[in-house]
Amino acid sequence: MSNRVEERSTDGADNAIVYVVDDDESVRESLRDLLRSAGFSVETFANAEDFLAFDKPDAVACVVLDVRLKGQSGLYAQERLNENHISLPVIFITAHGDIEMSVKALKRGAADFFTKPFRDQDLLDAVMAALDTDRKRREEVRSRDDLMRCYDSLTQRERNVTDLIVRGYRNKDIATQMSLSEATVKTHRNQAMKKMGSTSLAEFVLKVQAIDVDSKDIGPRALKLLR
Repeated sequence: MSNRVEERSTDGADNAIVYVVDDDESVRESLRDLLRSAGFSVETFANAEDFLAFDKPDAVACVVLDVRLKGQSGLYAQERLNENHISLPVIFITAHGDIEMSVKALKRGAADFFTKPFRDQDLLDAVMAALDTDRKRREEVRSRDDLMRCYDSLTQRERNVTDLIVRGYRNKDIATQMSLSEATVKTHRNQAMKKMGSTSLAEFVLKVQAIDVDSKDIGPRALKLLR
């Protein structure tokens, strides 16, 4: 039987969720009440296993995670999140913190680390910052996905021209390399730029690099466009 207690608040335009994982019921309830009073939606768990098994909705979120738990530890939960590529900001809390533990957590990407007792406002500030981090990450992912869809709409010839542009080739060099006329190269370039929603060559190069197509490095000439 799950030890999860679900509490939801309707506040928050993007339905941000704060997960709380602590094996002390009084601490869970205290944190739940504090976070709800600040307008957050809250999901609480008594152990790492239930938290990891929970089917998390696709929403802006962070987790307030106790380091020492019955069963698997908070550090174990953080490691599983990382291994499963779940980009959830983690705020650690502990009554038994030490420098080695906090360094290990922060090296693994923890957003913050608090030793009990801590000020309520400090935790609320950390939660706000963590949610903002996740919100920005999601926006970047959506933007990259949009760019990828635009890139996928390019013809193979347009992709070949794009690749050479990003690597710093001039139109005449691309024409020679691809056995095309320079006018044809310009046509493919302009079509590719239009599909990528770019009004300048510099913007075009940046957008292609943002999706890391084929992991190509920016050529010296293309770099000049970005300066």
